[in-house]
Amino acid sequence: MVKKLLFGLLKKFKFLPQKTFVKIYYEYYSGKKLDFDQPIEFYEKISWYKVFFRPKILNQLVDKYAVKSYVEDKIGKQFLNETLAVYEKSSEVDFDKLPDQFVIKGVHGYHFNLIVKDKKKLNRIKARFLLKKWMSKNQYFRGGKEWAYKDVKPRLIAEKYLAELGKEVLIDYKFFCFDGIPKFVQIDLDRGNTNSRCYYDMDWKKLELYTEKIPFYPEEIEKPVNFEEMKNVAQRLADKLPFTRVDLYSINEKTLFGEMTFYPSDARNSFLPEKYNKIIGDYFVLPAIPKGQKYITSLVTD
Repeated sequence: MVKKLLFGLLKKFKFLPQKTFVKIYYEYYSGKKLDFDQPIEFYEKISWYKVFFRPKILNQLVDKYAVKSYVEDKIGKQFLNETLAVYEKSSEVDFDKLPDQFVIKGVHGYHFNLIVKDKKKLNRIKARFLLKKWMSKNQYFRGGKEWAYKDVKPRLIAEKYLAELGKEVLIDYKFFCFDGIPKFVQIDLDRGNTNSRCYYDMDWKKLELYTEKIPFYPEEIEKPVNFEEMKNVAQRLADKLPFTRVDLYSINEKTLFGEMTFYPSDARNSFLPEKYNKIIGDYFVLPAIPKGQKYITSLVTD
């Protein structure tokens, strides 16, 4: 209990060296010790990934606008949502020039989403305050010192509002990819309301796997008609990466890219039943740090 209280205090000290901070952060949220020399469980390895895996391309891939050129080069722009505008400052946002429905995101972090279904009902004063607040944030220091976000320039992007007939909230399909191969998909339903979740393998068999603090969705989910295409898209985008989660949408049987994530839940969560933390950890083969270097700074290309 005393250690928990101490770590709770220390995790507020963002000036601590990253390696020290990540260790405290992981142990505070998981209640488990972090061994950087021999990490075993999935989120233990994600914590290692935060510190030691630093290819510069990660800065591009976590940037919700910059990643679009990567996606276009890899698989084509037909998989991208329409960009309406990009803003360097929150004051540049002109709501009058945006359509009746749109989404504004902060490219430099997560949970920076303003979803507007009806512009006439938008509280513009509140929205501007929110956008300005986002632009003052740095995800690296805001959370658990996730290296990929450290040098991402704060910007805002306005995109086309996505909707599917008969569904109030889009389903998120989050493919966990290891060495470029998708192993299973996390499915998030009714986000912002019930926030339920479940997991399927790549043969569309539901797994007993679930996540702490997120309600398990007990019903079967119909496999998307374009599931094979979605798997292929995830695999091509994850190419040469030891681990990434590729988030996709299936809208009226069309595959659309969402984002790429390297540190799911900021390594603060865990899987249940407990055995899955090691099972999924075994999928994640950490690359070796080159001799004489402190970090991995390039991707393996052979």
